[in-house]
Amino acid sequence: MRIGEEQAWAAFERRDRSFDERFVVAVTTTRIYCRPSCPARRPKREHVLFFGEGREAVSAGYRACLRCKPDEAARDRLAVTRARSMLDGAQETIRLDALAAAAGYATHHFQRLFTREIGMSPAAYARALRAERVGKALKEAATVTEAIYEAGYSAPSRFYEDAKEKLGMTPSAWRNGGRGETIRWAVVESSVGPLLVAATDKGICRLTFAEDRTALERRFPQATLVHDPEAPLIRAAVEAVARPELARELPVDVAGTDFQRRVWAELRRIPPGETRSYLDIARALGDPNATRAVGTANGANPVAIIVPCHRVVRNDGSLGGYAGGLERKKALLAAETSAAQGSLPLSS
Repeated sequence: MRIGEEQAWAAFERRDRSFDERFVVAVTTTRIYCRPSCPARRPKREHVLFFGEGREAVSAGYRACLRCKPDEAARDRLAVTRARSMLDGAQETIRLDALAAAAGYATHHFQRLFTREIGMSPAAYARALRAERVGKALKEAATVTEAIYEAGYSAPSRFYEDAKEKLGMTPSAWRNGGRGETIRWAVVESSVGPLLVAATDKGICRLTFAEDRTALERRFPQATLVHDPEAPLIRAAVEAVARPELARELPVDVAGTDFQRRVWAELRRIPPGETRSYLDIARALGDPNATRAVGTANGANPVAIIVPCHRVVRNDGSLGGYAGGLERKKALLAAETSAAQGSLPLSS
């Protein structure tokens, strides 16, 4: 096993799915071994051993848990990886039953498996791919319609059905610097200093440090900017800075590649008071070799704190960089850790 026992125990305690293929947990009292994410009740620490993989536990006399089925973790991940490859290379829609059959799973089970591993359904993943292609084509094509056809849509109407969901702003508005959009904004005080907060009707589109209206004008030069400190989403964002547990529920309206959106979605799953490394995020996305790309996506996050990129640290545990500065990152993490520890029940 490549990680320390205390780190493994901590991952087991919080049922961290990103560690499922890194080790298994053996319980000496039941002679059963499990995935770190197993939903079963946690045994006492003195009754737990860790093995690098299932066959080591079997050799030591343990049997696989029938609840979490640890030996299926690698098979499940491989099936999802194959399905993603099919979707990535497809020019036309692939039906769910065809994906499931190729992976060797029942349709309903594969739908749940894919959604659990990727964070979105196969259909949503396919739509995100098409939206990403449109986003790239919009920068080069002469018209929006041309970009839509280049991205593989059979008709513009099919794209407009989900354009709002995946791009936030309409494609023309996105391409033309927010044209036709109304963005409410304010620079507000918080426990970590002044924040620029901006939101469309759909969600928060910008939350940064040391920026002002000028930054919004550069990013959305064609949008209508309305200074409105009392806008509900702006007030909610300020409250979420003080109470991080609220941030996960706030809607965001941001444009990014499919990979960026998946990284940002994974960041929002990190509980307040905890951190993940770039490698942890890459493993959770099913690609341990993507740590550099994860770091790039993390740095491109346009909605600080709400999408908590400050909870990502280097693989060696050091803080790494942060757009808001390391002192602010330390302050955010310290406050969250203190609040999380204060909410835990006392051990007996």
